[in-house]
Amino acid sequence: MELTAVLTPAVESGYVALNPETGTTTQGESLEEAIVNLKEATELYLEEFPLTVTGCSLLTTFHISEDAA
Repeated sequence: MELTAVLTPAVESGYVALNPETGTTTQGESLEEAIVNLKEATELYLEEFPLTVTGCSLLTTFHISEDAA
């Protein structure tokens, strides 16, 4: 099963990792560690809450003007 990982820099250090299909979230000091931790957390989640993936997730970005922020 192929799932999505969204990684963002953490406030203090390292990275926060999110799997949008399940909502699992974790962190790690490096990108590699964050992905490994996310895989483990997601596998544990799926043991309790099986998931049927119907398609690939799409990740995109959008811009908000600084006046609106």
